[in-house]
Formats: sequence, structure tokens, C-alpha cells
Amino acid sequence: MYESLTLATNLAATMGEDHWITGLQNWTQDLPAALQWLGVILVSAIPFVESFFGAPIGILAGMHPAVAIIAAVVGNMLSLILVVYVAHWVRTAILHKRARPVDPEKSAKREKVRRIFDRFGVPGVSILGPLALPSQFTAPLMVSFGASRHAVMAWMLVSVILWGAGFGLLAAWGLSLVG
Repeated sequence: MYESLTLATNLAATMGEDHWITGLQNWTQDLPAALQWLGVILVSAIPFVESFFGAPIGILAGMHPAVAIIAAVVGNMLSLILVVYVAHWVRTAILHKRARPVDPEKSAKREKVRRIFDRFGVPGVSILGPLALPSQFTAPLMVSFGASRHAVMAWMLVSVILWGAGFGLLAAWGLSLVG
């Protein structure tokens, strides 16, 4: 179905050796495969990049789309695991220290996520949240609202896979049109 590197290589050939995509692909292909994976994992852990830009970056760098999507999902999920469990730990510590509940901080972004959370729940915020804020922000906010960290992680996994695969496949399709 999709031969490894074919579309990215064809794109690089049509653009010439001086194009930045060709330079990126040449540089990436000289690296060991483990470092290619690690690069996509690390870039996908960054808020606003996440799996939906990490997968296309890996594909443009010359990685097979399946490898790029998997690496992007892994990187995004590793950062989410960290922020969700830290948020749960902080929320638990605060609730145990206080005898009465405290009003949540009133900020525009927090209130926007809260309204979406109240309307759509964990599944809706997980899947629609990346349209408004990075998942590294929405996931801990849901936990701070009292959502189960396990439910947040499960739905965030679904969201990260959907967004990463969707944008990765769009990137592969776009490369096939150009190449």
C-alpha cells in the first residue's frame, strides 16, 4: 500500500537538493532509527505540537507514516501521563489540606474548558479540546474539575490517536499529491 519513504523521497526529488525538506530528510535518514523515533516523540510532547503536528513532521522528515504516527502518539501520551498524574496529586493534596472546598480560579480559558466539560464531559473535552487548547492543558483541568484520572487518560488516548492519525494521513495524502 505505502512503500517506506516513497512519497517523501519523491517530494524531495521534485524540490531539489537545496530545499529545506530535502535537507531535513537527508539529515534524518543519516540518524539511527532510534533517534528518528526519539525526535518525533520529543517534539510531540510539546504543547501545541502534540500528535497532530508531530506525525506530519515525522512524515516530512522521511519516516514511514505508521512509524511517525505511533511515535507522535507515544510522545503526546507520555507528556499527558505526566501532567495528568501531577494534577491529580496536586488536587488530592489541596483537598486533604482544606476543610472546605475552594472556588476554582476564574480565568477565561479555564471557564471555557469548564463550560465544555459540563456540556460534553470527559469524552467531549478530550476529543474537542485540542481545537481550543493543547491536551497538556485540558487534561489536568479536567482532573482539577474532579474527573477520574483514569477516564481522562483513556479518552485522551483515543483523542491523541484520532488527531495524530488524522493529521498523519492528511500529510501522507498531501505528499502523494505533490509527489
